[in-house]
Amino acid sequence: MAQARDGWQGAGSGGADQRTLRRANLALVMHGLRDGGPRSRARLAADLGLNKATVSSLVGELMERGLVREGKAERGAVGRPGTIVELDGTGAYGVGAEINVNHVTTLAVDLAGEVVSEHRSSVDTRGLRPEQVVDRLVELLHGTLADVAERGSEPVAVVTGVAGLVDRDRGTVSVAPNLGWQDVPVAAMLRERLDEPDYLVEVANEANLAAVAEATPGDPDRRDILVVHGEVGIGGGIIADGRPYQGRLGFAGEFGHMVVDRDGRRCGCGRTGCWETVIGLTRLLEEAADPTDDLRGPELELEERVAEINRRAAAGDERTLAALHEVGRWVGIGAAALTNALNPGVIVLSGYLGEIGEWIEADVEAEVASGVLAPGSGGTRIALSTIGLSAAVRGGAAVAIDHVYEDPTLVPRAGVPELGATS
Repeated sequence: MAQARDGWQGAGSGGADQRTLRRANLALVMHGLRDGGPRSRARLAADLGLNKATVSSLVGELMERGLVREGKAERGAVGRPGTIVELDGTGAYGVGAEINVNHVTTLAVDLAGEVVSEHRSSVDTRGLRPEQVVDRLVELLHGTLADVAERGSEPVAVVTGVAGLVDRDRGTVSVAPNLGWQDVPVAAMLRERLDEPDYLVEVANEANLAAVAEATPGDPDRRDILVVHGEVGIGGGIIADGRPYQGRLGFAGEFGHMVVDRDGRRCGCGRTGCWETVIGLTRLLEEAADPTDDLRGPELELEERVAEINRRAAAGDERTLAALHEVGRWVGIGAAALTNALNPGVIVLSGYLGEIGEWIEADVEAEVASGVLAPGSGGTRIALSTIGLSAAVRGGAAVAIDHVYEDPTLVPRAGVPELGATS
């Protein structure tokens, strides 16, 4: 863990430098408590390389901001036991949102990552203008924000995932083939409809957010992973050495548009044979059911379709099982190519792919074993998401709440004016 210094060295340091150092040290304490668990002030000071007076001051400010609280006396301490300091789970809230082909979703979590609000609405986003889709999302956001307001707070950030290429700096969806969007300023549209809120409003690729949700903090097996997130389209996310990797301009992880079958079907992006044309939910439904089958009708929601596929597979329906095996084979072909290129520790099948995982996992593993050059598949293993279809929106909420750990001053102090305090 990086250590902070008690004072600022160098002549001519102004108030801005002092405040920057203060924020950095506040963040250091927050990270220390999240990653290392509750501890006394003395233990925190020793672990973080700060003196006790500084830590006491920092903890005092974090308590004023409602981000930490005192717990029980420290066990096993020599001499007079110190009081444990721990994160206050109810001290801050983050909101995730998602725009996908068939639905919009919102979800709020507290500082401890506990879900405090969740709303979902089925929407045929391809049949609406971007403005109409954003309006539908804002309707859900108002409900989620009201749930947070009932707890006496507002979020530190709202992070919205969209199924497409996202320019995060501009808050713009550059290209979303399955939505039919191009250069849509989603962040600006949300800010306007939310009356220019004080909290942060950001937009990201939904599969990248799903990857954040799957990267369990502190789990060494999840420090180098790829997430293949599937619904109608297929996206991906990369976690390298415990951190999201988004590429030079933020467009990394578009696994669904790897060309795997040059003689295959035309993709929504305009090319032929993209991976999502053979493993996306649309392809599975086409292979598993006739056009008149209720499974392909507009009445069923995503969860209902997936549940029905699983039900038919469990009942031994041959057509369903054959369709699942074919999808699994193609998932494995793409996963093998990704393994040869990136050699992750784990490839996590997320979204609908995780929900049907029990039927396709063996096929995926067989293709990876035969298609990867390195012995033993290079140590890469296949895992199924345990988060389900909410991975992307949970990732958005996680990114939103992470802003508090990077800058605790985003949460105001109760009844205390913000002044430039020293470290």
